[in-house]
Amino acid sequence: MKKLADALPASPLPPISVPTRREPPSAPALERTGADLPLERRLAALLASVVQQDDIPVDADFFADLGADSLVMARFCARVRKQSDLPAVSMKDIYQHPTITALAGALAPPEPVPAAVRDRLVEVLTGVLGVDRVPVDADFFADLGADSLVMARFCARVRKQPDLPAVSMKDVYSHPNIAALAAVLQGPVEQDQPQEPDPVVASVQTTPPPMDARTWEYLACGTLQVLVYLGYCLLAGAVAVLGYLWVFPAAGPGNHHWVGHGMGFGELYLRSVALGAATFLLLCILPVAAKWILLGRFRSGEIRIWSLAYFRFWTVKTVMRTCPLALMTGSPLTPLYLRAMGAKVGRNVTILTTHLPVCTDLITIGDGTVIRKDVYANGYRAHGGVIQTGAVTLGRDVIVGEGSVLDIGTTMGDGSQLGHRSTLYTGQAVPEGKHWHGSPGRPTETDFATVAPAPYRPGRRAVYAAAQLVATLALGRVMVGLTLILAVLAFPRVAALLESHPHAFTNWVFYADAVAFAGVGVLGGTIVMLVVTTTVPRVLQLLLKPDTVYPLFGLQHAAERGVERLTNRPMLGTLFGDSSYVVNYVRAIGYQQPQLQQTGSNLGTLFKHDNPYLSTIGTGTMIADGVSFMNTDYSATSFKISPVAIGAHNFLGNFVLYPAGARTGENCLLATKVMVPVDGPVRHDVGLLGSPAFEIPRSVLRDAPLEEHADPARFQRSLSAKNNHNLRTMALFLMVRWLNASLAMLAVFAALELSDRFGVLALSASFVVMLVVGLLVPIVIENVMTRFRGLQPQLCSIYHPYFWWHERYWKLQIVNLRMNMLNGTAFKPFIWRRLGVRMGSRVFDDGCSIPERSLVSIGSRCTLNAGTNIQCHSQEDGMFKSDQDVIGDDVTIGVAALVHYGVTVEDGVVVATDSFVMKGTTLSRGSLWAGNPAEEARAAITSPVAPERPLS
Repeated sequence: MKKLADALPASPLPPISVPTRREPPSAPALERTGADLPLERRLAALLASVVQQDDIPVDADFFADLGADSLVMARFCARVRKQSDLPAVSMKDIYQHPTITALAGALAPPEPVPAAVRDRLVEVLTGVLGVDRVPVDADFFADLGADSLVMARFCARVRKQPDLPAVSMKDVYSHPNIAALAAVLQGPVEQDQPQEPDPVVASVQTTPPPMDARTWEYLACGTLQVLVYLGYCLLAGAVAVLGYLWVFPAAGPGNHHWVGHGMGFGELYLRSVALGAATFLLLCILPVAAKWILLGRFRSGEIRIWSLAYFRFWTVKTVMRTCPLALMTGSPLTPLYLRAMGAKVGRNVTILTTHLPVCTDLITIGDGTVIRKDVYANGYRAHGGVIQTGAVTLGRDVIVGEGSVLDIGTTMGDGSQLGHRSTLYTGQAVPEGKHWHGSPGRPTETDFATVAPAPYRPGRRAVYAAAQLVATLALGRVMVGLTLILAVLAFPRVAALLESHPHAFTNWVFYADAVAFAGVGVLGGTIVMLVVTTTVPRVLQLLLKPDTVYPLFGLQHAAERGVERLTNRPMLGTLFGDSSYVVNYVRAIGYQQPQLQQTGSNLGTLFKHDNPYLSTIGTGTMIADGVSFMNTDYSATSFKISPVAIGAHNFLGNFVLYPAGARTGENCLLATKVMVPVDGPVRHDVGLLGSPAFEIPRSVLRDAPLEEHADPARFQRSLSAKNNHNLRTMALFLMVRWLNASLAMLAVFAALELSDRFGVLALSASFVVMLVVGLLVPIVIENVMTRFRGLQPQLCSIYHPYFWWHERYWKLQIVNLRMNMLNGTAFKPFIWRRLGVRMGSRVFDDGCSIPERSLVSIGSRCTLNAGTNIQCHSQEDGMFKSDQDVIGDDVTIGVAALVHYGVTVEDGVVVATDSFVMKGTTLSRGSLWAGNPAEEARAAITSPVAPERPLS
């Protein structure tokens, strides 16, 4: 087979490079000098005496070649420390420099640093810290008490000095004092030597000016999008009315009480199944027909946002998201759906992501490929005011790890692998059989395929797909829905609600009935959901054994999927999360929490797992929102479930994917969006940041133990007060859901009252009202919560009353689902403004999340891609921090990128796909930032920079 990279057209555009991590002069690759040799020989002799060997090769790896373990190397460190003429050696030094040559190079005295660079860095840092003097050998974190936010400001200020090279947060963490940092920076500045260009790992295409969308196009596109929503509501109303009349043919004025229809349950059930099958088929055919009629085949190119071509693109994308086959992740039916939409999908392909490709004709997936959860491979991206479409090509037997992003114009060859939380940028191609990881992707030796294949049985997928359809149409929602309807209509008083009554709108009973039914639905539904979640999956778990390989699409696979779906309940997670009661909830659904240490915020509101019964959280560990326990691993024909255990006294930032076999132990800080390592030594007492991960300090002086923890009695009082506040917040959460349900029920009751006069239109109008009211209620709640004044930057303990209020603010944000319905529309920015975001004109939002709305300012003509997150807060080891984010005009934020708090993004900046812009960073005008953590790239021609505007 030809290499898949040959299938991609060569880009005529100049490549954009992303800088890679620079190594210090004392890295293992440092050339040995005569001064190094005695130290090298002394270390070799000491190690030989410890391992009782005559000769130790200086380039032999302590662990892989010499067979030493951590205990042996700890003895070696102790023996070195006893030598007064040798520098001390720690186990961290051993793991970072695992050969005699590398260790000697790291311990050797550094070369003298030119005073000019060092003094300039000292000058900048003293200004940032507001102190008079900074010792050149003082550690930024341990000695000076700086944190990542302070050092991000330092990096930003250094970048503004024309006589100093740029400094990234990776450089700061790798060289945590002025002397070491100056040593790594002095080469290009002082030695006047030409630098080798950074390796090319990504390219971003230039775009036309983003301001060329005409006003009439913008207004026309928004109008047409409104008409599409109205058409959906009309279709839904027609299906509901006609379906009701089909299931209950004798129903009519005065005869909605089904018991009097002379029909048995069996006949009603068969009619309901037929209705469900017809509706299912309609929803499956609709996106396929819309795609081929409105667009035909997707082709590589650009579509100007807000144009008529964009409206057709948006319509097809929106209809695709409603297809029931698109919601059946991991099903054998998913590849069939993608083929019907034009994708080239091979046999035995397993697709577990909910983010299915949109530009399907540009997607190629070879036989036996596995695409895991939360992968983005859309085949398009928004950039500088246009939609860019491009190919994503995956060969045979490819593995794409959980949470990874494949940009347009990317390729993976046969048998290649991409690790979890990794990214391929445009133009990147993973060769056949190679393994890559990181953001941007780079080669690695790590094997991400941990499951042995099972024997292939051709008919297994077909039988499983048929069983899924039967369960969905005959045993699942149809059965539950029919049972509920019959139970309701069995009561004459309830059936009477379907009748028209004169003066109903002036009768208080009309409104009381709606509120009562809504209350029963919310409270009863919550109780039923809680009972099912804590009982049924335990029965299914009896069919599964950990670390046992099972074939896909068998009984055990159905049980595994059932456990995952029934125990991942976002509503219950939101209800109990960010409170002391979440530990009881997760224990009830199967989590293990040995020696539980209650903190009041052990777990956030957004968390998920593959199997809760094999998930363990260590004592004293705190986890922010977005964690995913990766218990299940897949091949093309098999799967297995494995235990996932997070060590004690860890802190996990947002959106951490924690795999089985992760190499982290106790007292670790796992930063936001970190790629948790699955090989190498087990990390203890360190922090990990980035993808691939590198070590950072576990904590700094500013994050010293809280006063509440120092006094047990005070801690118990603070925790008790927090619990009381959280209980009231949980009650408010249910009341807000009750309010929403009551308003929706009123809309339905009103439609039923008017149905005799307006028929289908009445029910369709009620769906429109529910959508509008569902957007208005969160707007009212947002403004009432903030008292119409907006949020302010904060720094406080999680036991401070303000933080409890902020938890309530998060918990009452119920608008997210409805906001997702508005992705890509001209009126989503209008809703953001009503929620408190300061947003300019003609902003394109394809799926951005903004938790702290009034702390965010976004300029005009910005482009926000799917899965982006502008997060103005952080919770770290019991401390809560929030600050403003300011985003200028004509900014593009790529797919799944995250912008942390305290960030300033100047005009015309491009933040590349899946990048993580760290807190406190300033992105200079017209620059390109990429990577995790994000660094500035060499070129900045990728974004049309807004013209300078005169000061007024």
